[in-house]
Amino acid sequence: EFFRELLENAERSLNDMFVRTYGMLYMQNSEVFQDLFAELKRYYTGGNVNLEEMLNDFWARLLERMFQLINPQYHFSEDYLECVSKYTDQLKPFGDVPRKLKVQVTRAFIAARTFVQGLTVGREVITLDLLCFNKEILLQWCIRALMKMLYCPYCRGLPTVKPCNNYCLNVMKGCLANQADLDTEWNLFIGKKSFNISGRKLCQPTKKKPKIHNQKITSQRNNI
Repeated sequence: EFFRELLENAERSLNDMFVRTYGMLYMQNSEVFQDLFAELKRYYTGGNVNLEEMLNDFWARLLERMFQLINPQYHFSEDYLECVSKYTDQLKPFGDVPRKLKVQVTRAFIAARTFVQGLTVGREVITLDLLCFNKEILLQWCIRALMKMLYCPYCRGLPTVKPCNNYCLNVMKGCLANQADLDTEWNLFIGKKSFNISGRKLCQPTKKKPKIHNQKITSQRNNI
């Protein structure tokens, strides 16, 4: 949910910035960016999306739209626009932005989806384990043990006396015996997930914080 919220905030922020900058011009073509974020969300939730192809399609569509907007006096056929988009790599109308964005997005989304999928597997394992042991027997034992630990002092007229630390630990270990059996495996699981994520750094360390903003797109008009 945290990563999805970041993605939605990024989409909302970009939309607000482009509306302020380009107004109706952007609003009439905003579906290009909406489709981009929709595909990113679909990939994150496990959809069959090729990130590299999806980003290439985004830049090709954006180039076609901008080519038409910058040359409103001409009418271009679909074949002509498709031909223009095929030469995106050679023309480089957006400079080095597509390559940098591809590296950043791929690194971040692969790591995020891998992490979420790992957590999902862990949750399924724990859920299955909880369903496999006799809940009724353990629940009855826990109720008796907790009642004895908490209320025996009251019966003896010593309401201020608290159970000692070792007694509390023994009762809790008994109640959580089944979950305790998973402790070693769970720690190994978390350790591996942490290693995988740290190995797939979400952001490459740089001296300056990378930015991709509307000025970059505006400055590329002369290249088209």
